[in-house]
Amino acid sequence: MARTLAPGRGSRLDATRRHNLSTILTTAHHHPGVSRAELTRLSGLNRSTVGALVAELSELKLVREVAPAEHSSRGRPSPHIYPRAEVTALAINPDYDAVVIGLVGLGGTVHQRERHPWKGTPSVAETVQVATSALERLRRDTKPTPWVIAAGVAVPALVRSDDSSIVRAVHLDWTEEPLGEMLAAALDLPVVVRNDARVATIAETVFGAGRGVRDLVYLNGSPSGVGGGAIVDGVTLRGQDGFGGEMGHTAVAGGREQCHCGRRGCLETEVSLVRLLAALGRESVDPRDLDDELSRAAANPTVRAEIQRQMTVLAGAIGNFISIFNPELVILGGFLGSLYTAAPQMLDSAVARDSFAQISASARIERAQLGSRLLLVGAAELAFLPLLRDPAAHAQPVPK
Repeated sequence: MARTLAPGRGSRLDATRRHNLSTILTTAHHHPGVSRAELTRLSGLNRSTVGALVAELSELKLVREVAPAEHSSRGRPSPHIYPRAEVTALAINPDYDAVVIGLVGLGGTVHQRERHPWKGTPSVAETVQVATSALERLRRDTKPTPWVIAAGVAVPALVRSDDSSIVRAVHLDWTEEPLGEMLAAALDLPVVVRNDARVATIAETVFGAGRGVRDLVYLNGSPSGVGGGAIVDGVTLRGQDGFGGEMGHTAVAGGREQCHCGRRGCLETEVSLVRLLAALGRESVDPRDLDDELSRAAANPTVRAEIQRQMTVLAGAIGNFISIFNPELVILGGFLGSLYTAAPQMLDSAVARDSFAQISASARIERAQLGSRLLLVGAAELAFLPLLRDPAAHAQPVPK
């Protein structure tokens, strides 16, 4: 079973201090460079309490204070609080065409990113080996030497959350695989594994387009297919087994192709990176390069026709999700974001045409802001949660 971290226990006064430390560290993590004055406002704590908590977090080597470069107003300048760059998580994203590894610091900064292309799909054992080798290399080559506190994994799969095992990953052909347990043993780190679209939803809510939005739908397009997540009144919908959000497996009009899940006409069979790459004459592409690929092929009639076809299908699905969830915001990530950037007016017009007007009028569509960092930042956020919830219990000296 994957190792988990449990919060410490103490007196009521100690519990209050731990809660306040959590509030300050989490706020500094989500708002890197926040001034101490703004930190006081955001936390709701008084100035002296915030000062003492920041000092304690500094002693724990979790944050650092930096004096402002310029100061023009009266009074003492308010220092800015930054998470320590050395405090990191290993982020892992296996997909059918590559295993992506990242070293992510508090504050959502991706310090290192490695993409390991794969011919065929990587097995669980191969994924573990790639992650283990990457961790050794990143610890050796990254300066300052990182303190890697845990690992987070974003995988296109149904994931059993209580033990981070894979129930089914259709595109990877994984079934009942103890991924979390195997990674924890190999890395000697606590490990948490979650569905990639769920991870992306978390990342965009904390650091991206969904910050401050209480009702949203997130749709992610990965090499493996289309997934999603919904947040309703600030609560992430999980479902009875934690499998909620498989939006790529909703049926679309006119869909006839067989899906890996066994059904026909799923959204992800019609809105597909594989079909988009086929129009481009490519077998694979680094997600960071897809925007440029589509831009260069803008005059190609085959590519234009495929973009229009996929946009039409996607618009119908988005219209359905808007009717179901009544979101303020629909966020498109992965290759769906690249599609939207290629022809935003096309999708906006199609959604308006194919939606319940009174419901869709207040919804807006945006591209995910984190780009290729999305899944790495989200996976790291899961890994950081125990530290953020109880900094004093989980902190340790950072290597010099």
